[in-house]
Amino acid sequence: MGVTELTYDAPQKTLNVSVKLFTNDLETALRKTSGKPVDLLNPKNKAELDSMLFTYIKSRLQISVNSKNTSLRYIGHEKEEESIWAYLQIEKIPFPKQLKVSTKLLYDYLPQQINIVHAQVNGVKKSSKVTNPDNVIEFTF
Repeated sequence: MGVTELTYDAPQKTLNVSVKLFTNDLETALRKTSGKPVDLLNPKNKAELDSMLFTYIKSRLQISVNSKNTSLRYIGHEKEEESIWAYLQIEKIPFPKQLKVSTKLLYDYLPQQINIVHAQVNGVKKSSKVTNPDNVIEFTF
C-alpha cells in the first residue's frame, strides 16, 4: 500500500506532495526500472538515488490543478521505520478548486497495489483510494 498526501499552502501558492512507500517494495521497483542495484537505507550515492527516485515517481504520479497539468519539483526523501517518504512540491499554483491525481506507483511491480490519496485544501480534508489497475482520483474543493 502507498500513501500520497497533498497539502495546499495558500500563502506560498504551493502544493506540497508527500509519497510514502514500503522500502522493500520501492527498492524492488527501482531495481526493475533502472537495472541497477538499489539500497535505500544505505545508499552509496545519495544524489544518484534521489535522481532515480524522482524519475520513478514523476513517471507514475501526475497531478493536475484546475484541469491544468503540473510539474513536480523534488525536495528529498527520508526513512521512517519500514517506509520511505519522498517530498515534492508544485509551485505557483492558484487556489485548487479541482485536483486530479493519476497514481501508478508500484503498479508495474505489485498487481494488487493500493494507493491512498489524502488532499487538504483550506482546512478541508478529503481522501480516496485506487486499486491497480484503476489510477485516477479527483477531488473538488
